[in-house]
Amino acid sequence: MNRRQALKNFGLGAGILIIGPSTLSLLHSCKGENKYDWEPNFLSVSNGFALKQILDIILPVTDTPGAGDLNIAQFIDSYMDEVATKNQQENFYRNANAFASVFKKEYDKELEEGSAEEYEKIIAKYLRAAPEKREEYAKRNTETQDPQDNDPNIKDDIDVSSYGYLTIIREMGIWAWKTSEEIGENILWYDPVPGRYIACGPLKELGNGKAMSL
Repeated sequence: MNRRQALKNFGLGAGILIIGPSTLSLLHSCKGENKYDWEPNFLSVSNGFALKQILDIILPVTDTPGAGDLNIAQFIDSYMDEVATKNQQENFYRNANAFASVFKKEYDKELEEGSAEEYEKIIAKYLRAAPEKREEYAKRNTETQDPQDNDPNIKDDIDVSSYGYLTIIREMGIWAWKTSEEIGENILWYDPVPGRYIACGPLKELGNGKAMSL
């Protein structure tokens, strides 16, 4: 099973982000929010706290801004609240709660009580799992998805749902990071009016090896 199909099976679907002016506007509007006083609109407060912790580990501050600097948690929460389909919203919320259950089972703590080290360990458990383990998650999800579609009361496989949740957060977080104004203009190779295509030229004149932001 390829990555695209696996993401589709995890509930939100391949290409979750509806790319358009409204999405980009939503992303840029989040940059001015107060990251310390933020309360999510879509997720619960505890799941919103966890979302920020997860993103800070996946996209930490290094020599470039991290997820917290760019308010990516706020963007993902707003996207799910304002842009995502009802089915995507239901799956994302359910998977967030599955992750909370895994965290409780692993550490006997609520999400807000977890340390950065505990979050890092539980993220590594899923996102750094061996390829055969990730294939197992995908297979188990496929086997339970159709019954769940017919009966929403069927319990989730919390390991599968947590892996899917973290995978989607990583995908959305990286997209938002690369598409943000700060990263696009100041970190990546930015040319607001791209010129002609140059197949071969001096590296220093072609972004010094950086990816182009447009």
